[in-house]
Amino acid sequence: MSAERLAQSLSREVWLVCSEDGVCSFADPRAQNTLGLRAGQRLEECTDPGSHSKLTALLQKTAQGAVHGWELCLMAHGEPHTFLFSAERGPEGIVLVGSRSTQAQTDAVQSYQRAMSDLSEMHRETARQKVDLARLNTELNESIEGLKTLHDELDEKNDTLRRSADVKARLVANVSHEFRTPINSILGLARLLLDRVDGDLTDEQAVQVGFIRTSAETLRALVDDVLDLSKIEAGKIPLRPRPFAVHDVLSGLRGTMRAFPHGEDVQLIVDEAPGLEMVSDDGKIAQILRNLVSNALKFTEHGTVRVTAEALPNESVVFRVTDTGLGIDPRFHETIFEDFAQIDSEVQRRVKGTGLGLSVSRRLASLLGGSLTVTSELGEGSSFTLTVPREHLEASQMRALEERSRVLDPRRAPVLVVEDDRQTMFLYEKYLSQAGFQVIPARSADEARLAIARVKPAAVVLDVMLEGESTWRFLQELKEDEATRDIPVMVVTVVDSSQKARALGADEFWLKPIDPERLRRKMTELARRGPVSLLVVDDDPTSRYLLRRLMDDTPYVLHEATTAAEAIVAARELAPQVILLDFVLGDGTAFDVIDELKANPATRGIPIIIQTAKTLDSVERERLARDASAILSKQSLSRELAIARVREALEKSGRGGGVSRVD
Repeated sequence: MSAERLAQSLSREVWLVCSEDGVCSFADPRAQNTLGLRAGQRLEECTDPGSHSKLTALLQKTAQGAVHGWELCLMAHGEPHTFLFSAERGPEGIVLVGSRSTQAQTDAVQSYQRAMSDLSEMHRETARQKVDLARLNTELNESIEGLKTLHDELDEKNDTLRRSADVKARLVANVSHEFRTPINSILGLARLLLDRVDGDLTDEQAVQVGFIRTSAETLRALVDDVLDLSKIEAGKIPLRPRPFAVHDVLSGLRGTMRAFPHGEDVQLIVDEAPGLEMVSDDGKIAQILRNLVSNALKFTEHGTVRVTAEALPNESVVFRVTDTGLGIDPRFHETIFEDFAQIDSEVQRRVKGTGLGLSVSRRLASLLGGSLTVTSELGEGSSFTLTVPREHLEASQMRALEERSRVLDPRRAPVLVVEDDRQTMFLYEKYLSQAGFQVIPARSADEARLAIARVKPAAVVLDVMLEGESTWRFLQELKEDEATRDIPVMVVTVVDSSQKARALGADEFWLKPIDPERLRRKMTELARRGPVSLLVVDDDPTSRYLLRRLMDDTPYVLHEATTAAEAIVAARELAPQVILLDFVLGDGTAFDVIDELKANPATRGIPIIIQTAKTLDSVERERLARDASAILSKQSLSRELAIARVREALEKSGRGGGVSRVD
């Protein structure tokens, strides 16, 4: 076979010329051999029947311009084969050049077409999603604006409610006071009349005055309950936890309730509770028990009212008031604890009450960290159970704080806080401990004096309006005593007496409530006014002696370490404000100490001044410049230079307050 014939046999291209109506005017040899097409024949004769419409479309499209990549299915040697044609209109007619497509090419083209179709669909879907997202974004913006408006409205309503609550509290307090004065007068006058101080009364007059006194006592009880309820709701009722014996509370209850009016067939029994001790507010517990016993006596016509107390294994104490009275329908077990709630009954109509006693009692029980519940059935009497912690949470927290303060943390500057309100004391500890201070608590001036005798604080926070005493005298003592006059004192109170505080030597005067961030900043500033602690690390005793002499008559307190290991331990325990570190030590170099100190958050921020007699190379100087505050040469060391470098280090680290006054 010749090369020309071989090339023709291997070629996959065909060349045709036809008219616009598909009549062939020329077919090259390959077209003749492959398709059996001759001049004068119509192209439809060699086209697969399913592709006739595509052939017509190709001829029509070519009449308008060139076409490339047009796919047609033609009959080659009696078998259908796919050809890809390029066509263009010429002087002789429409010229078509095509090549047979393999199955792989056909599949690739089909895959490409499907991919393009999928991409088009994805594009359309993306466009739809973009529209949806734009709509959602608009809706979200509208919702956000709506929430902002709602939030503003809620803030406005909260302000209104807060003002209303304040007005209500003031109104209740004022009205209660105004009510109490005439009520007490009525009771006093009724007592004079019944005691026949100014002469006898007729029996009828005695009955009338007795009614007056009873009504006045009922009204006074109502005023007291309303005032208690208002204080509880406002969170202003004070709690005074203290150690007491339960026996004393029960004895006082027995004496108080003995004179309470009750039926002749009713016996009040108060069991003993020997050896039972508590740390709580005994006044609030006694108030709850009085309310429970008085209710029980009112609604018990025959039998007994018994009061018991016992300790539980879970460090709680349970008080029970049990009666043999009418009992309470279980449906009303929660109703009776609501404000002004009263159950309609024959006895209830006969025995008048305020409807607040049980409500106030349950809220007082909650303040004590406990609960008040009832178990009862109609006709079977009632049992009210008061359960309270044996030690009130505030008392246990205060005891834990006092125990922590007995062991001084060398890494924290001690701050004496003189405050009688436990909750405020806990806030001080929270705020100041976060700022790196240790709180030394004192709840009276005497406790504060004992604390100062034990430890010299870096600062004092003083409330001058303690319960039962004024601490102005204590402030004056601090500023008059040579040993304590330099301790910064910040006076915090609810009464604006800034002029008096300044006159007595207070460094700061604030009105409560305090801002925690402002407190931390101010205490840090005040505590820095005291002596500055320096740690000198040098294995040469002569160098340490020289530094001690240079620092004579300055407020700097020097601590010494001779090795790298001692320096690391001393820095952690003493928390000095500045470290003077010799570059070469017996067990290492300054880099060893610096690496350890910088790795510990507690010592990372301490400024370090390197002192050395060694000539440092560029690498050592570069690293020390990064990690140290200054470098001192031992050969040129002087008092002025040492103090200047210490000042600069303190100021750079933010530990300076007052050090600039050193001469």
